[in-house]
Amino acid sequence: MSSQDGKQAEEEAVAESATDLANAPDTTGPGHPPDEHVPLDLAADRPAETDRTVFGVAAILALAIIVWGVLAPDSLASVSSTLLNDAVIPYGGWAFVLTASGFVLFAVCLAISRYGRIPLGGDKELPEFRTSSWIAMMFSAGMGIGLMFFGVYEPVSHLASPPPGTAAPNSDEAVHTAMATTLFHWTVHPWAIYAVVGLAIAYSTFRKGRSQLISSVFAPLIGKRRTEGPLGKAIDIMAIFATLFGSAASLGLGALQVGGGMGAVGWIDSPGRGLLVAIIAILTIAFIASAVSGVAKGIQWLSNINMVLAAVLAVFVLVVGPTVLILNIVPGAIGDYFRELAEMSGRTGMTGGDEMQTWLGGWTVFYWAWWISWTPFVGMFIARISRGRTIRQFIFGVIAIPSVVSLIWFAIFGGAAISRQRAGTDIAGAGSAESATFKLLETLPWFVPIAILVMLLVSIFFVSGADAASVVMGTLSQRGSVHPSKSVVIFWGVLMGAVAAVMLLVGGDKALTGLQNLTILIAVPFVFVMVGLCVSVWKDLRNDPLMKQEDAMMLSLKELHEERTNGHGRRRTILGRSKHRT
Repeated sequence: MSSQDGKQAEEEAVAESATDLANAPDTTGPGHPPDEHVPLDLAADRPAETDRTVFGVAAILALAIIVWGVLAPDSLASVSSTLLNDAVIPYGGWAFVLTASGFVLFAVCLAISRYGRIPLGGDKELPEFRTSSWIAMMFSAGMGIGLMFFGVYEPVSHLASPPPGTAAPNSDEAVHTAMATTLFHWTVHPWAIYAVVGLAIAYSTFRKGRSQLISSVFAPLIGKRRTEGPLGKAIDIMAIFATLFGSAASLGLGALQVGGGMGAVGWIDSPGRGLLVAIIAILTIAFIASAVSGVAKGIQWLSNINMVLAAVLAVFVLVVGPTVLILNIVPGAIGDYFRELAEMSGRTGMTGGDEMQTWLGGWTVFYWAWWISWTPFVGMFIARISRGRTIRQFIFGVIAIPSVVSLIWFAIFGGAAISRQRAGTDIAGAGSAESATFKLLETLPWFVPIAILVMLLVSIFFVSGADAASVVMGTLSQRGSVHPSKSVVIFWGVLMGAVAAVMLLVGGDKALTGLQNLTILIAVPFVFVMVGLCVSVWKDLRNDPLMKQEDAMMLSLKELHEERTNGHGRRRTILGRSKHRT
């Protein structure tokens, strides 16, 4: 074999290896033999061990807030409302608006880049859950109960009272603005926020073998020693605190909607505090039972049931409601969303004065703060169920699929509500958010059985969301173990139910509203935490073994190409000189 042929064979071998390496993550997934599942020895898989500092401080702070809410609910509501409305929203609203869009760009850029091929686990590790169950679990835990609350209320609210300076109330233009604004709040942006945190935790845990803690993600940025020190513990305590109180506020709202449904169907005159506490107690027992059964048994089972029930409800409203209008709204809403995306992403108090600032505080900025307050819980949970998937699969799955489901959901329920609102039924003025859903259902056939189905859906969303939250808090307080002890999970579950029940029983709506505001205030530092997460995960990905091997392969190809090119050049020079001499 000649020297030239040897170089060509070597170059082809390197190119083939580089191609195989680039496609390596694609060999994982369903359809490959079980012996290809080669999981890493992960810190998260080790036996649970309680971090007494994190667990103790978080529990004491939670109990202190409970005592404050019991003894002085008006004070709790006043202080948290003042801080939120007079400080965070007017002076920090721009930060929420800017970073929310930044997280979308960061997530999408990672997905379409070469980093998208990196698996969240070993190179040949299979996904832990089927794709259908994976989608159902992350959707139920992420915002299921929120869709039940706002599926009807938000579109008709924006129709009756559009964002300042956009459209006349109840006009054709207001319909477009209402759907675009609703999708802006419930599709790409919130799920990109979840995806950033979930990706950082999943990569750190399943690719690097670190503990499943938010603090562990910062190892490339601040060093492992600091993540295990006071700074790391403070991050994990904030995560537990935000998860506990954010979940408790949602549980209280869920109980209010179930109680409101019972009143709407005529079972009771009006839901009193005793009934609401009883609802919380029953559902708390249910989600504790689900949580201690394990993720694969509890949350997966509940999520699959809820997806079926939600689909039944959506199909019913689509068929018996204004079907043609709903079908027309789907492509129209997509076009409205992309047409107005830049304008919606840039809304601040500067563009509309005090009126716009007030509107943003009640909608966009409130939503961004609310989603960020849920990132420790939802991000860690979707990381827990995404082991074995590639970064590209994870990001596109977490952002695209729930966004499409939200689009369909709001098109059906929002479209039906808009149709009734413009026909003369005042759904927007029916009262609270939970009342709007039942007001719409009253205009459709079979009101009582469908209202019961809605209450059942809310209850299961209550259980599945609280189930996931209690497991996540157990993980955070037990050094990142993905299998926290049942006693710790039960403790956080009971405390979560107790927070919601005590606030409803003693403080009524004021304490619960104060608790919601306080949850957002506590979650404000997570804006900075999430920015740090982006920097840290970027540093991690640049040093990923797969990327380093790929860089080495490309460097070898480049060197071979240069050597071959230089060799040809030298041979041409020699031949040229020989001819010249001849």
